[in-house]
Amino acid sequence: MPSVQHPRFSAFVANLQAIVDASATEPEILFKGSALLKDLIAHDDWLPEQFAVPNPDRYTQYLLHADPQDRFSVVSFVWGPGQKTPIHNHTVWGLVGMLRGAEYSQGYAQLADGTLTTDGPPVRLEQGTVEAVSPDIGDLHAVSNAFQDRVSISIHAYGANIGKVQRSIFLLDGTTKSFVSGYSNA
Repeated sequence: MPSVQHPRFSAFVANLQAIVDASATEPEILFKGSALLKDLIAHDDWLPEQFAVPNPDRYTQYLLHADPQDRFSVVSFVWGPGQKTPIHNHTVWGLVGMLRGAEYSQGYAQLADGTLTTDGPPVRLEQGTVEAVSPDIGDLHAVSNAFQDRVSISIHAYGANIGKVQRSIFLLDGTTKSFVSGYSNA
């Protein structure tokens, strides 16, 4: 299984595992996990180059660590210039931290008739910024690299092995398509 061998990353994983092991509530995990992720991404000396390589055709999701019991995972998202996701959900809690560059996260809300509408303006995540997602606080969004001329990298922690989770892509008319993301390196 892929894993990053750096003391800073190992401490992040161990501390996040301790929070999960304590059967913390989702709000506790998001609060404490945000602080841990913010500390991790404050330093850009731990991510090996093999987990930072962009794909010219689409954003890339590299597995950095998976809890053996699939209670959480940590991934790097590598965004080539101008790359973006469709509108999608996660179905579990998640934390997104910008390590390099910047990205936009546009939230969406599903209306009573099933159609989607934007939920507020896009949020620009700059280097060092952490954002949370979950079904309880908002789980529908589309993400894009804020730059048309360079790579951006974000580090994500999720409340499951996200590469195995059945999730959905949404069109504005409410049409959905199920998918399992997998990983570029697994």
